Amino acid sequence: MNQKTETECVSVERETHKREADSESEDHLVNAKKSRTESSNSGNAEVGIVDGAKEVTFNIEADVAEDKGSRHTMEDAWVVLLDASLDYPGKLRCAHFAIYDGHGGRLAAEYAQKHLHGNVMSAGLPRELLDVKAAKRAILDGFRRTDESLLQESAEGGWQDGATAVCAWVLGQKVFVANIGDAKAVLARSTIVDGSQDHSNGVNVLKAIVLTREHKPIFPQERARIQKAGGVVSSNGRLQGRLEVSRGFGDRQFKKVGFIATPDIHSFDLSGREHFIILGCDGLWGVFGPSDAVDFVQKLLKEGLPVTAVSRRLVREAVRERRCKDNCTAIVIVFKHMSDS
Repeated sequence: MNQKTETECVSVERETHKREADSESEDHLVNAKKSRTESSNSGNAEVGIVDGAKEVTFNIEADVAEDKGSRHTMEDAWVVLLDASLDYPGKLRCAHFAIYDGHGGRLAAEYAQKHLHGNVMSAGLPRELLDVKAAKRAILDGFRRTDESLLQESAEGGWQDGATAVCAWVLGQKVFVANIGDAKAVLARSTIVDGSQDHSNGVNVLKAIVLTREHKPIFPQERARIQKAGGVVSSNGRLQGRLEVSRGFGDRQFKKVGFIATPDIHSFDLSGREHFIILGCDGLWGVFGPSDAVDFVQKLLKEGLPVTAVSRRLVREAVRERRCKDNCTAIVIVFKHMSDS
């Protein structure tokens, strides 16, 4: 069920604050109240980060918007969890965000949506002390477990859907981003190391940093693996002449020819220069360049719009103005600078 609820999130130095996200409604967008996710929430939560001698406190806000574009069906699924600890409580605050872009149907996307995060948690995502290697191992193992069980279920059910994915976990002051396929994550980071969230000179100082690596059959590393497995990259750049991506969940008919569900994982610290992250399916990035999307979101945030409205405006711009014809889903995760001490 896609139900947005307030969530208690533990900060490092402060008590939990609860607040519902602003929820303006727009007819043309299928938003977070539709039944597409098993569990999700939007809102905000404080987290304290020690940066050298001073502590930087952030309020993390996130929300999602989606539109099926000109497609007849919506095959994307998403997760927004500000408190993602599930049955694994611990000292480290844990938030999780994900977009699953289905193809050939939505069953694979929905399966990953329901099971991936739980599999990552049960695989040993750190809950007490941050261990980067252990976290990455848990994410890798969670992806593997999810794909293996998905393939078994799809074989039993007689379906062959697939899905790409872009996921983010915030563990304490560290962010982990994992992806398979062509969904992307883009970080907006200040080029001025002063912890400031805006600058009076009006100059855009945010740099767009792509945190993910696309997996296409035509790329050398992907092509080599496919060919080694006996697969073929056709002249149209597709795996076996059909698939545009070389990694993803499901697609069991292609698993023997080099199609894998092993993610690339990138991690970084929240230092006070990170303003927001945009997660998007390939539909969004087909009409927005990384810097273009960062500029668009930053302008709206500077105008004082809440993250709910920002995510909706971003998707509306992609579909209505820039003519994205594919399903389009975007999650905007904002790190709001609160105070220095």
